[in-house]
Amino acid sequence: MAISSTVKLVALALGAGALGLLAGQLVGGGGWLARTELGQYFLHERMTRSAPKPPADLAVASPGQAMPALTLPGLDGRPSQLPQAYAGRPIMINLWASWCGPCIKEMPELNRYAKAQGGQGTQVVGIALDNAEDVAAFLQRVPVDYPILLDAPGPRDAGVRLGNLKGVLPYTVLIDADGKLIKQRIGPFEDGEIEGWVD
Repeated sequence: MAISSTVKLVALALGAGALGLLAGQLVGGGGWLARTELGQYFLHERMTRSAPKPPADLAVASPGQAMPALTLPGLDGRPSQLPQAYAGRPIMINLWASWCGPCIKEMPELNRYAKAQGGQGTQVVGIALDNAEDVAAFLQRVPVDYPILLDAPGPRDAGVRLGNLKGVLPYTVLIDADGKLIKQRIGPFEDGEIEGWVD
């Protein structure tokens, strides 16, 4: 009897510990769980529930839906239209800012991936929720080979329209060749992670 009670107590303690670890991963918003599709789903759901409601007239994309058309300027001031500018190709859109440490850390990985795609693969596009002067100064120090567009942070910015109601950076979405949002990611990519996420 004593052994059976001890085994049950140990099993209960292990189960409680596992649930505590899982809850800590979800509440903390990071760690190994955030690197899984399931973890990203729960993280996104939790952040969406605690985010302010977007303006009623604003189109906000969800997975499986067409992304809303965006027209944003580049650093040269010329407007670019997404997803039309890369019609027929998948697009990975990464929202970032020059003051965001995790954004800056992942940029070399995004650049490596963008270079490997050539002219026919997934098109990487960065959207800086930042001012043009700070972005230009940052890109002088850390240049990238993929297009960078600009938007002002706020309740109607590109991130909100792409499903990031909480405004967490970095935030990345994958748009398929037909213009539908198929994946969302909160947080930075580690080295070598992008290919697995896109596939």
